[in-house]
Amino acid sequence: MILVDVHAHLDYPEIEKDVDDIIDRAKKTGVKAIIANSVAHKSMRKTLELAGKYDIVKAAIGIYPPDALEKESGKKNDPDIDEELKFIEENKNKIIAIGECGLDYYNGKKENQIEIFKKQLELAKKLDKPIIVHSRKAEEDVIDILEESGYKKVVMHCFCGKKKLIKKAADLGFYFSIPTNVVRAQNIQDTVKEVNINQLLTETDAPFLSPFKNKMNEPAFIIEAVKKIAEIKGFTEEEVANNIWLNYQRLFC
Repeated sequence: MILVDVHAHLDYPEIEKDVDDIIDRAKKTGVKAIIANSVAHKSMRKTLELAGKYDIVKAAIGIYPPDALEKESGKKNDPDIDEELKFIEENKNKIIAIGECGLDYYNGKKENQIEIFKKQLELAKKLDKPIIVHSRKAEEDVIDILEESGYKKVVMHCFCGKKKLIKKAADLGFYFSIPTNVVRAQNIQDTVKEVNINQLLTETDAPFLSPFKNKMNEPAFIIEAVKKIAEIKGFTEEEVANNIWLNYQRLFC
């Protein structure tokens, strides 16, 4: 079975310290590609380093809403946005996507976040790279901005919007990456029901959103998302895995 994890954070300390073993376990379970997503200055550079070291790791570099990241981490985060965008463009041949970026109204303020998101969206269009989008408590604004841009190479990461927003984003042709916590999260299961298999991808968001209670998430667990999607859609696990691999190739390769 061919598996793909389109959203993991391999630079986080709890993963990085055991990354060799984590990559090895992923390979043994059939994972053929892991898109390592970054969130800030150091993270972008570490993600590129990891992608250069491991053959199955692909880099997505982007700027997570800075104020939200500062609140989550408790560490000062005030990046030079233009310099970071320049860095992304300079490394365009080393990346598979721009991400993780987007809006997070749960942990931050609207105005500044929208400006940063729009700049990254314009860069994604310029470079013709997919954009991996975070949208916590900001789903409607995110979809409106994406629709206005006219850009289609969009992955909605762990989307938790209402059914009408799921439908709108799907009708716009966006992809949805389904995290491994779909095994217990009803809202994610509803997304699987609503969205055509040809627009679904799988992710772990490792080290977060584990399918197993009190256990850190990792790319090897991506099979749990495949199993649940198969159950919901009425397909075999092999059919789901094959469809998702084709979706990954269509969008990213």
